[in-house]
Amino acid sequence: MTEAAFDPVSFLERAVRIPSRESVDEARAFVVETLDRFGIECEVVAGGCVLAEKRSDAPEEGPHLVLNTHLDTVTPHVPFERGDARDDERGGSEDAGGAPEAVIRGRGSCDAKGPLAALLAGFLAADPERGRLTLALTPDEESLSLGAAALTGKLPGTDDRLDGDLFLVGEPTGLDACTAAKGRFQGTVELSGTAAHAAEFAGANAVAAAEGALAAVRTFDEDAGDHPQLGPPKLTPTVIEGGGATNQVPADCEITVDRRSVPPETAEGFRSSLADAVRARVPDDVGVAVALTDRESPFFEAFSTDPDHELVEAVANAARASGESTGLPADRGGAVRPFGAATEASYFAPAPTVVFGPGDLADDAGAVAHAEREYVRVREVEAAAETVERAIDALLGDA
Repeated sequence: MTEAAFDPVSFLERAVRIPSRESVDEARAFVVETLDRFGIECEVVAGGCVLAEKRSDAPEEGPHLVLNTHLDTVTPHVPFERGDARDDERGGSEDAGGAPEAVIRGRGSCDAKGPLAALLAGFLAADPERGRLTLALTPDEESLSLGAAALTGKLPGTDDRLDGDLFLVGEPTGLDACTAAKGRFQGTVELSGTAAHAAEFAGANAVAAAEGALAAVRTFDEDAGDHPQLGPPKLTPTVIEGGGATNQVPADCEITVDRRSVPPETAEGFRSSLADAVRARVPDDVGVAVALTDRESPFFEAFSTDPDHELVEAVANAARASGESTGLPADRGGAVRPFGAATEASYFAPAPTVVFGPGDLADDAGAVAHAEREYVRVREVEAAAETVERAIDALLGDA
């Protein structure tokens, strides 16, 4: 009996029903079972990542294209529902025939089980004529990304299992080809003074020194230029703690900062530069230590891909053609722009990388991904699946 063609919408309807925050075991088993039904061998490696490959007869004559997204979601689980678009979903739009547009709601519908359905559709349909194609699914993008870090050799004792030339990363982009994203670091500025009675002109006041430290934070990017795709970096103080008694010169103060970086800044480069900037603005009798928050895996650093790269053109052109064939509005999908959130795409840079998928991080009514109202349009899932298939053919077809 021949297996029926893969239906990304039916797959998504089942996938959204599976809770996948506390554990991705059931979601991963569903993906492995799906691949097996279509005769695709896969392996589970690196703490729960799923790897599958299709190799052409001429693997060295084309690029190695990696399709990646994640299996996990944030809490809480939001039950699956299929229905018509509501008024709070981009105005409750209609399809080409004037009927209310069909949507799938529930946790993961757009982040990132909708993109997963599209990548699976493209992978299963692919028959590379040159190069090779890898599907790489990770288990913990919403937390520490230990799976992706291990896959790419960024954890101690691991090697790069992917060695990809091109990466297509599934996230909700509204069917746009996203070529860059800011990095995200978190750090602490620790100020160390000397305690004393508040009545005495003695001690070294760490809380008072925070004035200079915050000035250093505020002016840190004064000379920074705008990145051509991402604009300026951003440094934000988010938490401050210090002092222990109302009648004591405080010996300690700690400021937590959130950094949204742009290339070519690295996590260590940021830490070192901020330490120098704070030291220059704080009295000599107050100690300064700047540290990145402890994390088992590397922070997501900023990445950018040349908007004119063939990968970008393949995805954007495919999205426009697929949008037209599925009846999407002319302004929906196919644009080339940055992505609005940090992703595991960071770990694949500097290899050319595009983030792409159906759905939105947010719409005109507010947050979509990670929100109680998370949804994706059925037509966009179909268009995304067609886009991935077209892009693979453009990149791995007969040159």
